Amino acid sequence: MSQQPSTFQKSATIGNLAQLKKGESATVIGLADDDETGVVLMKTRLQELGFLPGERIHVHAEAFPGKDPMAIRIGNSIFALRRLEAAKVYVVQNDESL
Repeated sequence: MSQQPSTFQKSATIGNLAQLKKGESATVIGLADDDETGVVLMKTRLQELGFLPGERIHVHAEAFPGKDPMAIRIGNSIFALRRLEAAKVYVVQNDESL
């Protein structure tokens, strides 16, 4: 599934996971749709980890310095993602927090 929507809700901000900062929460709305082999493999791995539309995520931590990688909580698990990988996950950020 690939989506890069322009609107979702009036109270929501749409972007990608790499744009979020420590402590922010969002809902996954899709993954990037690139045909490059490496990107397809990365997308498949993200789906296997649970980065699926409708899943709530929370930025648990960011590395210092440089903020890369970032620790993302999805469900009861925390995963470390590079910003390059996180940029492939489209999210809608709501005013609510986890």
